[in-house]
Amino acid sequence: MKSHQKGFTLVEIAIVLVIIGLLLGGVLKGQELINSAKVKNMVGDFRTTSALIYGYQDRFKNFPGDQNQAQLDAGFGLGVATACTPAAAGLCTANNGRLDGDWDAGAITSETFVFWQHVRLANLATGATNTGDPNYAPRNADGGRLGVESGVSAAGLATPFIAAMRGSAYVCSNGVLGRYVRQIDTTMDDGNTAGGSVQAVPMGSARGTAATATINIQDGQQYIVCASL
Repeated sequence: MKSHQKGFTLVEIAIVLVIIGLLLGGVLKGQELINSAKVKNMVGDFRTTSALIYGYQDRFKNFPGDQNQAQLDAGFGLGVATACTPAAAGLCTANNGRLDGDWDAGAITSETFVFWQHVRLANLATGATNTGDPNYAPRNADGGRLGVESGVSAAGLATPFIAAMRGSAYVCSNGVLGRYVRQIDTTMDDGNTAGGSVQAVPMGSARGTAATATINIQDGQQYIVCASL
């Protein structure tokens, strides 16, 4: 009696390995495309936000968020737009030529918060115009917050969110993974996350924290990235 052994031939094993390799390659390439798309969207956020400021200034001769209620009523109609209130140094001082408040402010007591309503009402940006809408605050491609500020304290001193940055205004975004931070900086600036016009600090950092050097950026850690205008 002859016995027949069952199994896979070398050709069959080779075919399976090739198929597995193609599948893994497709997955990796797909992930790379997703990452590239996110970086492109985040870079677009920074550049578009700066364009919003210049576009609004060209039309209204003032910063979005920095106008009083009478000026807003004249520009958009009675009661359509919300002025920053109440008046407070460093948070809500109309017509002082800057965006008072923190970039991630969450109430109409900061000019940086009503900024988004004003640029949307001016048809310069899309999004909710109701400041109480849960989707009012703009988000980046990873769901992090996006915002803008002038980086000036109530005393009129330059206090940018990331220490030693220089600019007339700053666009900041949080929840940005380290692997994206380096690509954003390389695309927009000089690839040095601790210098230049684009810098980063770890998520949760307090105002005035020194920027993190590129060599210390961790791929899986979240950061706050700011770009100066």
